[in-house]
Amino acid sequence: MQEIHYLIKGLIIGLSIAVPVGPIGVLCIRRTLTQGRMVGFLSGLGAATADGLYGAIAGFGLTFLVNFIIGKQIWLRLIGGGLLCIIGAKTFLSKPAEQGASVEGNSLWNAYLSTFFLTLTNPMTILFFTAVFAGLGIGSTDGDYVSAGILVSGVFVGSGMWWLVLSGFTGILEGLLNFKRLQWLNRISGLIIMGFGLFAFLGLL
Repeated sequence: MQEIHYLIKGLIIGLSIAVPVGPIGVLCIRRTLTQGRMVGFLSGLGAATADGLYGAIAGFGLTFLVNFIIGKQIWLRLIGGGLLCIIGAKTFLSKPAEQGASVEGNSLWNAYLSTFFLTLTNPMTILFFTAVFAGLGIGSTDGDYVSAGILVSGVFVGSGMWWLVLSGFTGILEGLLNFKRLQWLNRISGLIIMGFGLFAFLGLL
Protein backbone atom coordinates (compact mmCIF):
# COMPACT_ATOMS: atom_id res chain seq x y z
CA MET A 1 0.00 0.00 0.00
CA GLN A 2 2.86 2.35 0.82
CA GLU A 3 4.40 1.64 -2.60
CA ILE A 4 1.22 2.83 -4.33
CA HIS A 5 1.28 5.93 -2.14
CA TYR A 6 4.79 6.83 -3.32
CA LEU A 7 3.95 5.98 -6.93
CA ILE A 8 1.00 8.38 -6.89
CA LYS A 9 3.20 11.08 -5.35
CA GLY A 10 5.75 10.52 -8.10
CA LEU A 11 3.10 10.78 -10.81
CA ILE A 12 1.88 14.09 -9.36
CA ILE A 13 5.44 15.46 -9.13
CA GLY A 14 6.21 14.36 -12.69
CA LEU A 15 3.08 16.03 -14.02
CA SER A 16 3.70 19.21 -12.02
CA ILE A 17 7.15 19.72 -13.53
CA ALA A 18 6.12 18.80 -17.10
CA VAL A 19 2.80 20.64 -17.48
CA PRO A 20 4.02 24.29 -17.29
CA VAL A 21 4.65 25.46 -20.85
CA GLY A 22 8.34 26.20 -21.31
CA PRO A 23 10.79 25.85 -24.21
CA ILE A 24 10.39 22.04 -24.25
CA GLY A 25 6.62 22.40 -24.46
CA VAL A 26 6.92 24.80 -27.39
CA LEU A 27 9.36 22.45 -29.12
CA CYS A 28 7.07 19.47 -28.55
CA ILE A 29 4.04 21.30 -29.97
CA ARG A 30 5.91 22.63 -32.96
CA ARG A 31 7.56 19.31 -33.80
CA THR A 32 4.24 17.49 -33.46
CA LEU A 33 2.56 19.88 -35.90
CA THR A 34 5.39 19.83 -38.44
CA GLN A 35 6.89 16.34 -38.09
CA GLY A 36 4.21 14.18 -36.52
CA ARG A 37 3.12 12.87 -33.14
CA MET A 38 5.99 10.41 -32.71
CA VAL A 39 8.63 13.14 -33.03
CA GLY A 40 6.65 15.35 -30.67
CA PHE A 41 6.25 12.58 -28.12
CA LEU A 42 9.91 11.57 -28.24
CA SER A 43 10.87 15.22 -27.78
CA GLY A 44 8.85 15.23 -24.57
CA LEU A 45 10.16 11.81 -23.55
CA GLY A 46 13.71 13.15 -23.70
CA ALA A 47 12.73 15.79 -21.15
CA ALA A 48 10.96 13.15 -19.02
CA THR A 49 14.15 11.04 -19.00
CA ALA A 50 16.20 14.01 -17.81
CA ASP A 51 13.57 14.72 -15.14
CA GLY A 52 13.81 11.10 -14.00
CA LEU A 53 17.61 11.29 -13.91
CA TYR A 54 17.60 14.45 -11.80
CA GLY A 55 14.89 12.92 -9.63
CA ALA A 56 17.06 9.85 -9.06
CA ILE A 57 20.04 12.00 -8.06
CA ALA A 58 17.93 13.84 -5.49
CA GLY A 59 15.91 10.79 -4.41
CA PHE A 60 18.89 8.54 -3.73
CA GLY A 61 20.72 11.22 -1.77
CA LEU A 62 23.62 11.69 -4.21
CA THR A 63 24.51 15.01 -2.63
CA PHE A 64 27.96 15.19 -4.25
CA LEU A 65 26.28 15.22 -7.69
CA VAL A 66 23.72 17.78 -6.54
CA ASN A 67 26.51 20.05 -5.29
CA PHE A 68 28.49 19.54 -8.50
CA ILE A 69 25.50 20.46 -10.70
CA ILE A 70 24.65 23.52 -8.61
CA GLY A 71 28.29 24.58 -8.66
CA LYS A 72 28.27 24.47 -12.47
CA GLN A 73 24.91 26.20 -12.88
CA ILE A 74 26.39 29.31 -14.54
CA TRP A 75 27.98 27.21 -17.28
CA LEU A 76 24.85 25.08 -17.59
CA ARG A 77 22.69 28.16 -18.04
CA LEU A 78 25.08 29.56 -20.62
CA ILE A 79 25.00 26.31 -22.58
CA GLY A 80 21.24 25.95 -22.23
CA GLY A 81 20.59 29.55 -23.20
CA GLY A 82 22.89 29.23 -26.21
CA LEU A 83 21.20 26.02 -27.35
CA LEU A 84 17.76 27.62 -27.03
CA CYS A 85 18.85 30.63 -29.08
CA ILE A 86 20.30 28.36 -31.80
CA ILE A 87 17.23 26.10 -31.90
CA GLY A 88 14.94 29.14 -31.88
CA ALA A 89 16.82 30.80 -34.74
CA LYS A 90 16.79 27.60 -36.82
CA THR A 91 13.07 27.21 -36.15
CA PHE A 92 12.37 30.82 -37.13
CA LEU A 93 14.29 30.49 -40.38
CA SER A 94 13.10 26.99 -41.34
CA LYS A 95 10.80 26.65 -44.34
CA PRO A 96 7.54 24.66 -44.02
CA ALA A 97 8.23 22.93 -47.33
CA GLU A 98 11.20 21.20 -45.72
CA GLN A 99 9.04 19.57 -43.05
CA GLY A 100 7.44 16.98 -45.31
CA ALA A 101 10.30 14.49 -45.32
CA SER A 102 9.71 11.07 -43.76
CA VAL A 103 10.76 10.85 -40.14
CA GLU A 104 12.80 7.80 -39.17
CA GLY A 105 15.89 6.70 -37.29
CA ASN A 106 18.20 9.65 -36.80
CA SER A 107 15.39 12.21 -36.72
CA LEU A 108 13.68 10.34 -33.88
CA TRP A 109 16.92 10.03 -31.91
CA ASN A 110 17.73 13.69 -32.51
CA ALA A 111 14.29 14.70 -31.23
CA TYR A 112 14.82 12.64 -28.07
CA LEU A 113 18.44 13.57 -27.38
CA SER A 114 18.05 17.29 -28.08
CA THR A 115 15.41 17.77 -25.38
CA PHE A 116 17.19 15.37 -23.01
CA PHE A 117 20.38 17.44 -23.02
CA LEU A 118 18.45 20.70 -23.10
CA THR A 119 16.57 19.72 -19.93
CA LEU A 120 19.83 18.70 -18.25
CA THR A 121 21.16 22.24 -18.70
CA ASN A 122 18.45 23.60 -16.38
CA PRO A 123 19.92 23.46 -12.84
CA MET A 124 16.60 24.58 -11.36
CA THR A 125 15.26 21.07 -12.01
CA ILE A 126 17.63 19.44 -9.54
CA LEU A 127 16.85 22.15 -6.97
CA PHE A 128 13.13 21.46 -7.43
CA PHE A 129 13.53 17.73 -6.83
CA THR A 130 15.87 18.23 -3.89
CA ALA A 131 13.37 20.53 -2.18
CA VAL A 132 10.34 18.32 -2.89
CA PHE A 133 12.03 15.08 -1.85
CA ALA A 134 13.40 16.69 1.31
CA GLY A 135 9.87 17.75 2.17
CA LEU A 136 8.74 14.15 1.70
CA GLY A 137 11.57 12.85 3.88
CA ILE A 138 13.36 11.13 0.98
CA GLY A 139 16.90 11.71 -0.16
CA SER A 140 19.05 11.16 2.91
CA THR A 141 21.81 8.55 2.78
CA ASP A 142 19.98 6.42 5.33
CA GLY A 143 16.65 6.75 3.59
CA ASP A 144 14.36 4.13 2.10
CA TYR A 145 15.80 3.45 -1.34
CA VAL A 146 12.88 1.26 -2.39
CA SER A 147 10.47 4.14 -1.77
CA ALA A 148 12.85 6.51 -3.53
CA GLY A 149 13.00 4.20 -6.55
CA ILE A 150 9.21 3.96 -6.75
CA LEU A 151 8.88 7.72 -6.40
CA VAL A 152 11.42 8.39 -9.16
CA SER A 153 9.69 5.86 -11.43
CA GLY A 154 6.44 7.71 -10.81
CA VAL A 155 8.12 11.00 -11.76
CA PHE A 156 9.26 9.58 -15.10
CA VAL A 157 5.89 7.98 -15.87
CA GLY A 158 3.95 11.10 -14.84
CA SER A 159 6.11 13.35 -17.00
CA GLY A 160 5.94 10.91 -19.91
CA MET A 161 2.15 10.71 -19.65
CA TRP A 162 1.87 14.47 -20.05
CA TRP A 163 4.02 14.48 -23.20
CA LEU A 164 1.96 11.63 -24.65
CA VAL A 165 -1.26 13.55 -24.02
CA LEU A 166 0.17 16.84 -25.33
CA SER A 167 1.55 15.34 -28.55
CA GLY A 168 -1.66 13.35 -29.04
CA PHE A 169 -4.00 16.31 -28.74
CA THR A 170 -1.68 18.59 -30.71
CA GLY A 171 -1.56 16.03 -33.51
CA ILE A 172 -5.30 16.49 -34.03
CA LEU A 173 -4.59 20.01 -35.33
CA GLU A 174 -1.92 18.82 -37.78
CA GLY A 175 -4.29 18.57 -40.73
CA LEU A 176 -5.52 22.15 -40.26
CA LEU A 177 -2.15 23.70 -41.12
CA ASN A 178 -1.32 24.95 -44.58
CA PHE A 179 1.96 26.46 -45.84
CA LYS A 180 1.22 29.96 -44.59
CA ARG A 181 0.10 28.80 -41.15
CA LEU A 182 3.16 26.57 -40.81
CA GLN A 183 5.34 29.53 -41.71
CA TRP A 184 3.77 31.61 -38.95
CA LEU A 185 4.08 28.67 -36.55
CA ASN A 186 7.81 28.49 -37.24
CA ARG A 187 8.27 32.22 -36.75
CA ILE A 188 6.24 32.47 -33.55
CA SER A 189 7.65 29.33 -31.93
CA GLY A 190 11.18 30.35 -32.97
CA LEU A 191 10.78 33.75 -31.30
CA ILE A 192 9.37 32.15 -28.14
CA ILE A 193 12.22 29.65 -27.90
CA MET A 194 14.82 32.40 -28.46
CA GLY A 195 13.02 34.42 -25.79
CA PHE A 196 13.53 31.58 -23.30
CA GLY A 197 17.21 31.50 -24.26
CA LEU A 198 17.63 35.24 -23.70
CA PHE A 199 15.78 34.92 -20.41
CA ALA A 200 18.33 32.30 -19.32
CA PHE A 201 21.13 34.74 -20.08
CA LEU A 202 19.38 37.56 -18.21
CA GLY A 203 19.00 35.25 -15.21
CA LEU A 204 22.78 35.20 -14.91
CA LEU A 205 22.79 38.94 -14.26
